[in-house]
Formats: sequence, structure tokens, C-alpha cells
Amino acid sequence: MRNLDLPGRSPVRSAHGMVATSHPLSTLAALDVLRAGGNAMDAAIAACAVQCVVEPQSTGIGGDCFALYCKGGTDGVVAFNGSGRAPQGATVDALEKAGVESIDPLSAHAVTIPGAVAAWSRLAADHGTRELGELLRPAIRLAREGYALSSRVAFDWKAAEGTLRNDPGSAALFMPDGKTPPEGAVHRQPLLAETLELIARQGPDGFYKGAVAEDIVKHLNGRGGLHTLDDFAAARGEYVQPIKTRFRDLDIHECPPNGQGVIALLLLNVIAGLEMGKDPLAPERLHLFVEATRLAYRDRNAYLADPAQAEVPVAALLSGAHARALGAQIRKDRRIETLPPARLPRHEDTVYIAVVDKDRNAASFINSLFKSFGAGLLAPRSGVMLHNRGSGFTMERGHPNRIAPGKRPLHTIIPGMATQNGRCVMPFGVMGGQYQAMGHAWFLSNLLDYGLDIQEAIDLPRLFPMLSGPLEVESGIPAAAVEALRRLGHAPVRAEKPIGGGQAIWIDWKTGMLVGGSDPRKDGCAIGY
Repeated sequence: MRNLDLPGRSPVRSAHGMVATSHPLSTLAALDVLRAGGNAMDAAIAACAVQCVVEPQSTGIGGDCFALYCKGGTDGVVAFNGSGRAPQGATVDALEKAGVESIDPLSAHAVTIPGAVAAWSRLAADHGTRELGELLRPAIRLAREGYALSSRVAFDWKAAEGTLRNDPGSAALFMPDGKTPPEGAVHRQPLLAETLELIARQGPDGFYKGAVAEDIVKHLNGRGGLHTLDDFAAARGEYVQPIKTRFRDLDIHECPPNGQGVIALLLLNVIAGLEMGKDPLAPERLHLFVEATRLAYRDRNAYLADPAQAEVPVAALLSGAHARALGAQIRKDRRIETLPPARLPRHEDTVYIAVVDKDRNAASFINSLFKSFGAGLLAPRSGVMLHNRGSGFTMERGHPNRIAPGKRPLHTIIPGMATQNGRCVMPFGVMGGQYQAMGHAWFLSNLLDYGLDIQEAIDLPRLFPMLSGPLEVESGIPAAAVEALRRLGHAPVRAEKPIGGGQAIWIDWKTGMLVGGSDPRKDGCAIGY
């Protein structure tokens, strides 16, 4: 039990259903769906659509989506990859001919075909109980009638002013007086409301065909993009076989590549063999975790790509021999100095949603624009903010993650699901782009190795090593630990903003209760009924 004398929040407990998201309006929308008889997938989609309105810097219908789903408490995890593909014209030769040497995250070349709407439609049809149009109603109302900027959202908007100035439409909508609105200000997105209504009536065709697709393609082409209406008409996600590893007494499931879930599992395999002590914030544990992360992310940058167009050695990455080999490279007395620099860019913004319903269906759902406000490009007639997932590609010839027609980039967003003894026990996820693989391992280790409750495991201060830069640390890391890390050869610096976010819901099969947590680094909450 947490120390009730200290600031913080307690885990949320309920018997019937529970939702945990990073925004209270999103949590409320999902809870309304559950209480009206909808299931976990219905609620997750409704929550995500609301967040595409009220957290537009982090997610949107111009972004991508991944999901894991367990039916009725079973351990049969269903995985869906809703990540978008590069346009058919996006070859290295074509880009080089246009003078592109690397993919600028604020350029049209960073925009892959958004996969979120196609994913929502397929998941609602296959696993939900409500029509997609019904699930979009709360988001449509908020976009049209307005919503108040919450604290973290206002903070993020202010930090993204440079991105918003990348496009006159973005600046006009989100900086109406030449600067972003303060927290508490009411904001509206009427064009987005109209687009959501079109999707509600027509399904995915309302986004990938007709006026909305024409608006997006025209805008991207005007910025040099190689996108076509055929690229949009062909957009679709796919069910994939989840991958897993055993950590302590749980089976941890992730989506396979092109997402970085395999790296979260690799990191769990490495730390499972390390002795990290009894204090979760001791320098010894922090050092070992950071070094294991650096080694795992080195592998990520070397091997992770779209498995449809490149060989991704998942089995080898998850083998016990490989985990032992990485662990053997870690020194307790100093930082490894010989890692190669990262070849891929830094990634930041996402929303994650966990839902469990009365029948113990569990949804682990994640949706993202990539960096804050994505590419900063707003389609002018449809109000769609476009992501910049394509900046996860490299232009390096011969690299497995080089950009190519119809290819999906290395993806950072990863929903997680834990099962035990043949039943689902926890949908969980950690936001923060590149941090997410480390974040999954950090959260699970906090929970299972140190006896922290689900909220404490989310709250615990974080740190994250940049492979070719400093070690970012949150202010909650003890000063003595920071100095000890410096003596070990790390270069700790204060993180410019909180590192990521996170949500999780534990299914206690013995008591019949649900136990949820939501990250105070964001504005949201867990609520049950």
C-alpha cells in the first residue's frame, strides 16, 4: 500500500468494467459505452476517437493504430497491425532525384498512408458490438461543440509551436492568436467533426476514398509528396501472430515487427538474468537497466523493419542464448563505451488505452501521430492532421528499414498484454515513442520484482538512455543515484518533459476485482464501475 501521507493516487478498484486512458473525457466516453452494454473493443475505439479530438498533438485519424485483444479472459491474444505504408512512388531513387537526402519529419515524405481508420473499422466489425458510427458520436460532439485544454495538452501544444508553424492551416487552427491557447481555453475542430461524421456514415471509404482522401493527397502533393488516391484506396491493416516471452510468472504478449514489441521482450529476457538488488531506484539497478536497454536498442536499430520486405530475426532476438550474450556484455563498474550510434530518429507522442469489460474481454489499444502534431501538416478542407511515421525509415541503401513502395516503417507504438495460467490478467501500455520498449520492461519489473502496486509501478521515476546522447532522467530519480550514474560513465541530464505515460488494468481472478492505474504524467485517469 502506498504512503498516504505523500502526494499520489491510489489504484482504482471495481467489479464490473474499467477504463484507463490519458484523458478524462476519453475515459468517460469509454465508460459510457461499457455501462450501455458495449464491450471492451467498442469502448477502446470510442475512447481513441475522443482522444483524436482532445489530444490532437498525440493522436489523430491521420495516424496509425495497433491493438491486442483477449476474449472473455482467455489467453488467446489477437493482434492487429494498423500501421500505414509508404506510397507506391516512394523509392530511394525517386527521393534522391527530388533532392531528398534524409526524411525530414516535417515533410510530406514523412507521411505514410494513415492506418487508424481502417483499423478501427475492422476491429469494430470483428470484435465489437456497436456500429463504428455510434462509437464516433462522442468525438464528433466534442470536435463541434468544443473541449477545454487540459494541463498536459496545453503544455504539449506550447512546446510544438515550431511544428504548427510548418503549415498555415495548422497554425490557424491551433495558434489562432499567433500562439497556442492556455490550459482551460475552449477549442473546436469543426472540419474534423464533419470528417468524422462522413466516416460514421460511410465507414473507411469516408476517409480513404472521395473528398477526404482527395483533400489529403492534394495537400501532400503540394508539399512534394508522392502520394496518390490509389495509395489511399488500397490502405488496410492486418491481423498478425503475436509474439511472447515468459517474464517471472507471466506470459508477456506483443505485436510482432514492424513494431518494437520484440525489443521489449528482448529487454525482459536480458534483465531476467541480472541481479538488480532490492531498491528499485538504487544506482545499481538503474545502471544495469540502462545498459541492457542500450544493447537491446542497438539490436532494434540494426534489425527491425517491415517483415514483409525484410528479414527480421525475431526468433534469434528472443532466444535465451542471445539474452545471455547481451547480459554478459554488461559491466557493473562502468558504462559500455563502444555501442554504435543510433541510425534512426527520436520519436515522441502517442495515446494508450486499456479496457476490461464485465465479461473480462480485454483491449490493449494504441494510436499515434508519432511526434507531437506529426508532420504538422493539416489537410485544409477535412481538418485531418497527418502523422510522420515515415521519418522512421532510413534512406540508407541495403538497410532493412530503408524506405520502399508499400513498406511499413519501424514503428514505436506497442500495446502489451499479460496472461497467466490460460487467462488474460492485464492489458498494459506505456506511451513515449522510442521509450516504449524500455517502458514496458521498466513497468513490469517494477510490478513483479519490487512488489509495487499497479499505480506505483506506473508512477516510479523514469530514465532513458539516448544511444548517441545523454541519459535523460526525471526529477524523481534521487540526486545521489544520478551522481553515481555519472561516476559510472553515464551523462545524466534532466529530461525536458516527463518521460512517456502509461495505463494498465489487472484482472484479479481470485477476488473478481479489476485494479487499474493511469499515469500522472498525463491528464487522464482510470475509472471503473
